Amino acid sequence: MRPKSAPKHTAEHRRLAESPTDEDAWRLWGPYVAGRQWGTVREDYSADGNAWAHFPFDQAHTRAYRWGEDGIAGLCDRYGFLNLAVAVWNGHDDRLKERWFGVTNHEGNHGEDVKEFWWDLDATPTHAWAQQLYRYPQAAYPYEQLRAGNAARSRQEPEYELADTGVLAEDRFFDVLVTHAKASPDDICIRITATNHGPEAAPLDIVPQLWFRNTWSWGNDDRRPSLREVRPPELSTGGAVAIEAEHGFLGRYRLHGRGRPELLFCDNETDDEATFGQPRRSPHPTTAVDRAIVHGDDSLLNPARTGTKVALRYHFDAVAPGETVTVDLRLSDEPPPTHLFGAAFEAVLRNRREEADEFYAAVIPAETTDEDRLIARRAFAGLLWGRQLYRYPVADWLAGDPVGPPVNRPPRNQGWSHLYLADIISMPDAWEYPWFAAWDLAFHCVALAHVDPSFAKNQLILMCREWAQHPDGQLPAYEWDFGDVNPPVHAWAAWQVFIADGGWDREFLVRVFTKLMLNFGWWVNRTDLNGSQLFEGGFLGMDNISVFDRSHDVPEGWVLEQSDATSWMAFFCLSMLKMAFELARSDDAWDDVATTFTERFVAIAEAMDAFGPDSTSLWDDEDGFYYDVLVREDGSESQKVRVRSLVGLLPLLAVAVAPDWVASELTDYTARLRWLQRRFPGRLAQLLTATPDEEGAELTFAVVPPERFARMVGRMFDEVEFYAPGGVRSLSAAYRDGQHLPVAGQDLPIAYVPGESDSPMFGGNSNWRGPVWFPINVLLVDALHTYARHGGKAMR
Repeated sequence: MRPKSAPKHTAEHRRLAESPTDEDAWRLWGPYVAGRQWGTVREDYSADGNAWAHFPFDQAHTRAYRWGEDGIAGLCDRYGFLNLAVAVWNGHDDRLKERWFGVTNHEGNHGEDVKEFWWDLDATPTHAWAQQLYRYPQAAYPYEQLRAGNAARSRQEPEYELADTGVLAEDRFFDVLVTHAKASPDDICIRITATNHGPEAAPLDIVPQLWFRNTWSWGNDDRRPSLREVRPPELSTGGAVAIEAEHGFLGRYRLHGRGRPELLFCDNETDDEATFGQPRRSPHPTTAVDRAIVHGDDSLLNPARTGTKVALRYHFDAVAPGETVTVDLRLSDEPPPTHLFGAAFEAVLRNRREEADEFYAAVIPAETTDEDRLIARRAFAGLLWGRQLYRYPVADWLAGDPVGPPVNRPPRNQGWSHLYLADIISMPDAWEYPWFAAWDLAFHCVALAHVDPSFAKNQLILMCREWAQHPDGQLPAYEWDFGDVNPPVHAWAAWQVFIADGGWDREFLVRVFTKLMLNFGWWVNRTDLNGSQLFEGGFLGMDNISVFDRSHDVPEGWVLEQSDATSWMAFFCLSMLKMAFELARSDDAWDDVATTFTERFVAIAEAMDAFGPDSTSLWDDEDGFYYDVLVREDGSESQKVRVRSLVGLLPLLAVAVAPDWVASELTDYTARLRWLQRRFPGRLAQLLTATPDEEGAELTFAVVPPERFARMVGRMFDEVEFYAPGGVRSLSAAYRDGQHLPVAGQDLPIAYVPGESDSPMFGGNSNWRGPVWFPINVLLVDALHTYARHGGKAMR
């Protein structure tokens, strides 16, 4: 990665400079509402740990969430107190469409899967401009048909999707476009348009909802915020409605709605009767809006026109084919702007759109084609819409609430009671993965650094803060099991972000580097169980890539020495070494640390070639490939797990080049390296290569020596094996017809599966037995560039 040379003087760049952290003004409001809160670990208080069953989709519209909210094109403050999202109703659904539907892990033939269509069209990092499009059927939404259709299909069949039901035939749907545009940090214009693409007129209700997250029902804090209708003088002539929102922390805000929608007030509280078949404790529960609009029953609404949730119902009897209807809203603090709608409103939307164009013109290289520019902008939009408020205080969650279900749960995350997160975090997916995953997050940050480097850096630091990183040094994996092991890509990401931001922020580098030294120590002490310098990390994020579950199903009496875990550690070493070089350049105290990571790299790389009493190697000279190796616990026997997958290609990632100034500026390090070369001339000759260039000699560190490199790359670019039109496959296509491998006395199957997984392993909703995984391909391409530039003629 190289820092961009384009000027960064756009309005959006100025806003970013004014608001480098989540606490700053321009970042207070954003599309931080989750795409799915139901079915998450945070909302699970069950005895069996079945989060999907404990809080299912069918209760999401009748029950208050404990730790977050969800909605369509949702907007909220960075603390998640006040939320605004769009609901719609086509006159046929059995419920108000307030959130996206999908089948759960147990309902889908390939695990959980969303059954909706939406597109993140555009966004800027401060969310001064954002657009999302949702496609809503005009006929009754086929909830049960989708469940039944997926349940009837096997893992060998494709998933049953919304388009398969016929509900979108003849384009009988509305495209609902939601636009956010900030006039100022606390003044947000919201436009909702719905276009009828069908052949006939169709009814539609557009129902924006404003509500407070329920913080008062759990026995910890009984302070209640409030929403109420107000009639300020500026609205005395009609044409708009106003709702005042008052909160003890946020202060006072107003939501103005253009026109005269029907206002429906209730409370964001559970409807006990609808949810549990018990008497209602709340007279005006969250179901009141749905009951009034869908079922014509307004008995649960609050006649005093106040509460903690309000809906603005815009009803359109018949939207003609091709017609677009519009709803305009404005959320602002007090005092509200003088001119709410009309020309002033249009000017905000126009100016923010133009500023977004200017921003991306500065960020995306000018030589980029129009098609690639659109792809890049949509990709950035997906990342920016994917930032979500994630609230999870593990100790509080484990203890339960004074008012709440009894605590009788399995020991999930009990070793992580220190973890307390209430932050805006980049999520892998708005619906399927509405929780962070540490190694996914690292890759997100590398991309986000091109548009929002401050956020990218803060995310990487957040995972290393004392309320996230475990005291023993481990980084939290994901909420289903924070103690699971993900590949150690955090250091690589930190270095990439540092370089993408221009390589100036030494404070960031120091903060993340010092905490990652703790993480490195955890890896060495936790996953190198027998001191062999080889690592037994478990599944390492590549779920079903092996013939058995490497976290839990290693054959009894054996230890699995992993090619990928060990390669990741060598890669980790070199990423840390790059940072140590940079830090040592201005502070000699870091010189010793650079030496430490060099020595550790050498030890790991050497162990890959010879470990144990028989000097077993992970490299197989006959196949020209690296494999995992099973070793008897007593060391009496070893066996290679001969599966050609990414596991055997990952040693290629462990390559780095020392900057040309190291020899002249880091004299202590250079002297120590020369001593090592004299002390161990054989092994260092394979791992450290001095390549002459115009200014002297470059020092290249690489696990894979030149003669092996040629064989591995030949196999990697063989279309019969790894090379596909979209990149490098995760499993060789040589297994297309399936094979059985003898492994520790068992006969285990392996097959190339390029689409959805045909295995229930790790939930069945991800697949590493064939598909091209883009982030790993990025790392491979980066490594190949390094080999080509610095590895000498043998590696070009």
